[in-house]
Amino acid sequence: MSDLIEPKKVEIDYETEESILYEAADGVAWIMMNRPSFNNAQNGQMTYALDDAFQRAVNDDAVKCIVLGGIGKHFSAGHDIGTPGRDLHFEFDKRLMIAPHTNKPAAELLYTREQEQYLGMCRRWRDIPKPTIAMVQGACIAGGLMLAWICDLIVASEDAFFQDPVVPLMGIPGVEYFAHAYELPPRVAKEFLLLGERMPAARAEQFGMVNKVVPRDQLKEATAAWANKLAAGSRLGNWLTKQAVNHVEELRGKRSAMDAVFHMHHFAHAQNDLVTGDSIGGVSGKSAAAANKKTSG
Repeated sequence: MSDLIEPKKVEIDYETEESILYEAADGVAWIMMNRPSFNNAQNGQMTYALDDAFQRAVNDDAVKCIVLGGIGKHFSAGHDIGTPGRDLHFEFDKRLMIAPHTNKPAAELLYTREQEQYLGMCRRWRDIPKPTIAMVQGACIAGGLMLAWICDLIVASEDAFFQDPVVPLMGIPGVEYFAHAYELPPRVAKEFLLLGERMPAARAEQFGMVNKVVPRDQLKEATAAWANKLAAGSRLGNWLTKQAVNHVEELRGKRSAMDAVFHMHHFAHAQNDLVTGDSIGGVSGKSAAAANKKTSG
């Protein structure tokens, strides 16, 4: 008897076929999230298009630096939990050695999907052999943090803010790529997670989570200045330097810590399913946004 299930049939309405825009010039690849009407919420369509874009930049020897940004008012509002383009039950061709997820029962479905699309993809992008810069404006919330944190440098506009509200909203201990206690001092990481409040770019810069804060109208110019400088540097030197610093993080236990918290994360998903019948506790994109605006004033 098989323990597999029939994949769920759902209606998916993508508002665009180009969820990622790509442009390369003068040694720099500009990868831009392109769902501005949904504040660049990340569905599977965007995640796999993002992987394609990163792979394209890696394969192009003319590209020496990669910039990741978002079209519109916000960098990214996080993972898609409520747009017409939410594609939780769509099976994309896997990029890692992960089995299909849509035919798995109960908590196994989400656990399998997120091993690839969230934890696995982010680790894959962190190890890109070329320097990467996140160009952040407006909101960088939850899943948005994961995309900014995999980049080597973060340049933010003065109006940017960073937030992971999933503990107070869903009872889940942070997003899947759990780098919080490496990006922030432990007590500040606890504040960031437990209270779920917005951290302005200026405060994030104080802790070293952000490298530079500039006025919004200077964001692209400032990012381009650093990108051009990196693109003019040594290809091998840049790669070796990334590996050196990433190795120090691994010696501090980053990967092991992330693995442990990923399992706590999915225990919380399963608990939500048992208690509320929904893995994210009945939270929707609209309800999350409304709660966020209310608590932030």
